[in-house]
Amino acid sequence: LPARLVFPADLGLRLTIAEEGPTYRDNARAKAVAYSQASGLLTLADDSGLEVDALGGEPGVRSSRYAGEGADDARRRAHLREKLRTTAAPRPARFRCWVALSQPGDFIQYAEGICEGEILLEERGVNGFGYDSLFQVRGRGLTLAELTAQEKNRLSHRARAVQAIWPHVLAALETLGAAER
Repeated sequence: LPARLVFPADLGLRLTIAEEGPTYRDNARAKAVAYSQASGLLTLADDSGLEVDALGGEPGVRSSRYAGEGADDARRRAHLREKLRTTAAPRPARFRCWVALSQPGDFIQYAEGICEGEILLEERGVNGFGYDSLFQVRGRGLTLAELTAQEKNRLSHRARAVQAIWPHVLAALETLGAAER
């Protein structure tokens, strides 16, 4: 199917979507619906976060605001390390991502992707962002920040969520293509 991938900036869209939902799925839906309505296009959006078992699932849906509004990645990592400093290894954790697919008229499909691992107290690696340098991928012995972009794009929670929703994307494109014929 002929289709072109565009990003909001390509369309001149800069929406501010409040991530106030109690779940990643709710936040992904809010973003997908808002951008789909604004663009008139089939839209894929996500929300994700880090869940640490020893912290009861924190930082969770508030991962980007974990150390307070305006805190940068380094401050969030420091806050996480401080909360875990008396917790013995291993510190099981996962990155969880929900993606939502929307088109004008509120058609929604969802998919989830999870990347299991553990939290380290010492940062390793220089690639990535957020908590990547503290998150060691299960079975790899490397943090997300030590992986190449290609490796991360195969293993990450976002990659897994997109892989899971891809059949729905193709079906939606097929339906839209048939409607235009």
